[in-house]
Amino acid sequence: MPTHHHAWIALVVGVSSCLGGTAEPARSRWQLVWHDEFDGTALDVGKWVRETGGDGWGNGELEFYTDRRDNARVDGGHLVIDARRETFSNRDYTSARLKTQGLGAWRYGRMEARIQIPRGQGLWPAFWMLGDDCDKVGWPGCGEIDIMENIGKEPRRVHGTVHGPGYSGAQGVTSTYELATGAFADSFHVYAVEWDTDAIRWYVDDTLYKTITPKDLPGDWVFDHPFFIILNVAVGGYWPGGPDATTVFPQTMRVDYVRVYEKTGRGRGARGPSK
Repeated sequence: MPTHHHAWIALVVGVSSCLGGTAEPARSRWQLVWHDEFDGTALDVGKWVRETGGDGWGNGELEFYTDRRDNARVDGGHLVIDARRETFSNRDYTSARLKTQGLGAWRYGRMEARIQIPRGQGLWPAFWMLGDDCDKVGWPGCGEIDIMENIGKEPRRVHGTVHGPGYSGAQGVTSTYELATGAFADSFHVYAVEWDTDAIRWYVDDTLYKTITPKDLPGDWVFDHPFFIILNVAVGGYWPGGPDATTVFPQTMRVDYVRVYEKTGRGRGARGPSK
């Protein structure tokens, strides 16, 4: 994977915010084709790869992603990702980054996860996808779909974004959803996209808040091939900034489930197991 595919900063284009939206259509038109409910006692290595490293990931991030249980484990029916303040290798923080690359990738469908994000200045949790041809064509040509991102200094706001050729990094086409009260870290929320041949729709708790089609992009629509899923908690970076005296560690992201659906009657668009 390229080291710069996550190179985003706070200045983005195409932003819209809303406190409400349109309710999701009936779920009966979707068929579950892959999921992880995290009900076991260990991470399912047939579904997830622990990605490691601490080179900043092209974003000036401060953490080292480890393969330790201290940073990612299954506990109490949840995937638990802990960001910690500790010296590890060349970094002062540790965290985890999990991906389905090589094990599962999907073209079109509904991808959703029920997540309670961490809180605090400098935290950057994300649920996102990369084109599975990234190793061949590079980023941003492979495409990137950010289902949910949050930066700690915006506790009531999450971002949904696409990156591709001509609209990557600071030019990613993005939108935001804001809570009327409280913070996203206070409780679990369901984050989802519904991705079709000519549209991607973003949802929070079954409320539609953004739709992007090919005509909305200043470059090629590269969302026509399988993508794999990534879950991670970054610490620091150009966009969120670093932790400060108010940031309490460890910080935890809890994932109740990750599910992938396809439309009823559509041929399989998946690569990898459907289980």
